[in-house]
Amino acid sequence: MKQDGKTIEGSTNLKVKRAIISVSNKKGLIEFAEKLKALGVEMLSTGGTQRFLSNAGIPVKSISQYTEFPEILNGRVKTLHPKVHGGILARRGNKDHMKSVEDAGIELVDMVVVNLYPFEETIAKGCTLEEAVEEIDIGGPSMIRAAAKNFKDVAVITDPVDYKTIGKELEERNGELSLNTRFLLAKKVFSTTAMYDYAICRYLNSLFKEAEESAFNERVLFGFKKIQDLRYGENPHQKAAFYKDDRVKRPSVSNALKLQGKELSFNNILDLDSAWRLASEFKDPCVVVLKHNNPCGVAISDLSLKDACIKALACDSVSAFGGIIASNRMIDGESAEEMTKIFLEAIMAPQFDDDARAVFAKKKNLRLMQTPLFSDIKGYSVAEYDIRKVSGGALVQTRDDVIVDENQLKLVTQTRPQDREIEDMLFAWKVCKHVKSNAIVYAKDGRTLGIGAGQMSRVDSARIAALKAQDAGLDLKGSVMASDAFFPFRDSIDTAAKAGIKAVIQPGGSIRDEEVIKAANEYGMAMVFTGIRHFRH
Repeated sequence: MKQDGKTIEGSTNLKVKRAIISVSNKKGLIEFAEKLKALGVEMLSTGGTQRFLSNAGIPVKSISQYTEFPEILNGRVKTLHPKVHGGILARRGNKDHMKSVEDAGIELVDMVVVNLYPFEETIAKGCTLEEAVEEIDIGGPSMIRAAAKNFKDVAVITDPVDYKTIGKELEERNGELSLNTRFLLAKKVFSTTAMYDYAICRYLNSLFKEAEESAFNERVLFGFKKIQDLRYGENPHQKAAFYKDDRVKRPSVSNALKLQGKELSFNNILDLDSAWRLASEFKDPCVVVLKHNNPCGVAISDLSLKDACIKALACDSVSAFGGIIASNRMIDGESAEEMTKIFLEAIMAPQFDDDARAVFAKKKNLRLMQTPLFSDIKGYSVAEYDIRKVSGGALVQTRDDVIVDENQLKLVTQTRPQDREIEDMLFAWKVCKHVKSNAIVYAKDGRTLGIGAGQMSRVDSARIAALKAQDAGLDLKGSVMASDAFFPFRDSIDTAAKAGIKAVIQPGGSIRDEEVIKAANEYGMAMVFTGIRHFRH
């Protein structure tokens, strides 16, 4: 057999005569065991699995009967025995191995069918540390790793999904399995045990803040499961796939249900994630319009979602074309009518009512993504990290989930902001966090009026944001400005003042803060510092 140009020596086919079966997930087991029975395979099993098979009329011998050693420690020790592991690890072509097993009365094991204790399922339901520890499997990983190591002579099945395929091959080959099949099954073992250990590691780390933080000083572990292959990546010449972390329990694009439309692309997923994260920042009904990973319009409204939708789209309707919309509320028919007035790639929300579904159904290619409700997601959730790949490594950081409230704002100007201006500044501040640096956001009355993103100089972002508002016919007089980082010069304040900005929210911390504050005072503008920076590169 050849794998990536390398030849693997070993018996082409393996005749399965004896199998050890010990599973926690018994789905599909009876049907598979019936096929083994029909092929004359002797089956050894433990505790609950043995009873399960015996009750189904399938002849099975207990491991204890075979090893002549009882299960001890309330079942903690069942398969950790030389007669079990010797039978799995013995190399058939090695004379010394064969003599050793013969002298010890060890019978060869040709197949191991084991899936591990349900650790992840247990912690997902909520449990004590003691209960979680009891679900850490010891014997199972030992057996499947042994079988995988000896894949040339032993087959190992860890996933009930594989029963049908393996059963079919056994029937077609009169009880034999190919070397290629055994190798593929062995590879699956090590990804299974790696993910299993990873789940345990992250759970234990989550219980103690110091342990979780120490991960940054040692090895950082991430476990992701593939959801699907994608047609291509950011560009057609790039290959891509979509993975998820099942341990993160929050509504997201990774657990959203596609209700209609074309398959998601790499860029769709990136944009949906960014739009949804921003919409989730707000408690009020919110609509986010996003393009190329930057918001081009955001609005909240206590009147209706339709009102928020109209205002969000009005901020930059040109950029919104071909964009993404996310909402933190159920989308109704009236809102859907507004959204379908322009071409959109995808829309994500926790729910869509029947009227909205009927409207969107007319746009067959439009992707509708329904996130689960927070109340529908149960169980334990691990801390989530932002990961950025660099050549030869990765940058890892905790999520930027800091929330700033009114009490944390530091007034630095002679003019005090009015209550409505404070509300608008906090609104603009949340939006600014999701705009690529250098980021400037102009806002008023719970809506964005102009957004300047990703410029090399902050004053250029301020100018672009003002031009965007002008192009959209939106008046900036009396609005507020948010900046994701401090102003290095007063030029952005000068630009904002000319546009009619009345209040500014920024982190502060520049060596020229006094110069910037002086400029704000000259214009009678209010300015507050947050002490928090929100770079997004």
